[in-house]
Amino acid sequence: MQKQDLAHWKCKAKLLKYNEDITPFAREGREAEFHKLFKPYEVREIEGNLLLNEGIDEMWDLVTGAGGTAYNNTNARIGVGNGTAAADATQTGLQGGSTAFKAMEGGYPTSTSQKVTFKSSFGDAEANFAWEEWTVDNGSTPDKNLNRKVESLGTKSTGTWTLEVSITLS
Repeated sequence: MQKQDLAHWKCKAKLLKYNEDITPFAREGREAEFHKLFKPYEVREIEGNLLLNEGIDEMWDLVTGAGGTAYNNTNARIGVGNGTAAADATQTGLQGGSTAFKAMEGGYPTSTSQKVTFKSSFGDAEANFAWEEWTVDNGSTPDKNLNRKVESLGTKSTGTWTLEVSITLS
């Protein structure tokens, strides 16, 4: 009987939609206070995504010390776009004509118990278009996208939308 090791990549995301604008709070690093003060009018739970080849290669470069840009608070971003092309591992980012990237909220990403969590909030004047896809990248030049998910999340026109992405490896 052959034994083999299997790795499991599990991604869960949560989209919180608020009527209020987080921008004044974010300017002062008070995003956590915003989330305590205001309640979202809609919460969407999202499962699954596709790990992209460029993200896999960047992770291995970081693990082996061969270089790369870390997916940390200084560099990591969540990007959203209006592209609807099916996700493919060879893609190198968002596919839509309208895209927006946002840096991590203070204290993110977090890493605990084999899980990393990224969190970004897009304020009143940001990413106002149909959200059909999202990614996590490391903000390098060129950026290295860890993953991509294609799913219609609605059309943002005002308020704050917060996307929290949790990835577990086991």
